[in-house]
Amino acid sequence: MTTIREIILVSLVLSLTMSGAQSPAQSQQKQPEELKLEGDISPIHDPAIIREGNTYYVFATNRFAGKLVPIFCSQDLHQWKFCGHVFDAVPQWALKEIPGARGIWAPDISYVQGKFLLYYSVSTFGSNQSVIGLITNQTLNPGSPNYRWMDEGLVIRSTREDDWNAIDPNLVVGENGDMWLALGSFWGGIKMRRLDPKTGKLSQEDTSLYSLASRRPLEPPAIEAPFIVRHKKYYYLFVSFDFCCRGKDSSYKITVGRSNKITGPYFDRDGKPMMAGGGTLLLAGSGAWRGPGGQSVLLSSRSDLLVFHSYDATTGRPALQISTIVWKNGWPHVGLLP
Repeated sequence: MTTIREIILVSLVLSLTMSGAQSPAQSQQKQPEELKLEGDISPIHDPAIIREGNTYYVFATNRFAGKLVPIFCSQDLHQWKFCGHVFDAVPQWALKEIPGARGIWAPDISYVQGKFLLYYSVSTFGSNQSVIGLITNQTLNPGSPNYRWMDEGLVIRSTREDDWNAIDPNLVVGENGDMWLALGSFWGGIKMRRLDPKTGKLSQEDTSLYSLASRRPLEPPAIEAPFIVRHKKYYYLFVSFDFCCRGKDSSYKITVGRSNKITGPYFDRDGKPMMAGGGTLLLAGSGAWRGPGGQSVLLSSRSDLLVFHSYDATTGRPALQISTIVWKNGWPHVGLLP
């Protein structure tokens, strides 16, 4: 989703700088832990997490209780409750671009320059005729008089003629406050475009399409769901390899690489370029849970978190999962699935 990070509100006007939002966490844990979750945790797919005040918010793909882009809330990261939604329907502008669309995928939530930015994608399964849009809000607290989602419309589109796919957006804020959008699924892999920080839309000054990771020549080249965070001197690119959305037969797994530049090149722990299929395995399925992926990361002074979905090996239903992250020798480690 953007770099996802802990938001601590120190005033009623939500005054927070981008540099503060990008500060790396200082986790005190020695071993990562898979958290025990209860409440409204399934079905949840592609969870994106952020914190405002004392509440953690998770945004998810498609529907829960019939609502598009459902929102889940927790005070302690363990007990979760369905607490709202973003869209009543797929925006009309997106339906004109993608007539067969039925849902909204892979939301990405960030807090930048005094407002929350939620990027989202609209497409149809297996197609790269896709769009990414932006919707904003001043607060995530539905009890606030300032709570109102404002759809800002189209950010970027891909067509059948493109060798990339405009889904799975992630806003990344660089160390100098520069803003970037990572995106991509299958085809030519993970891409990046620079954004205009005033609008959150594509930069008109830098129109380059940067390539970050690919799994070619594999066929199909199964890579998607980019998420980038800055930890100390490196940018870390988390991606999902292989196949989601097949229930208990899903083969998703989470891998990671790093770079000293936000635009790459990214390498895995063995030095293999991610543009050549590299990626250090972070998390794979288990006997009870299959296909972990669709991940987001929250950097926090309390504990860094990896948030993702995986599929119950018996029912095939996707559920929310959270693990703490421990950094060892410059690389992230997470708890194993039960």
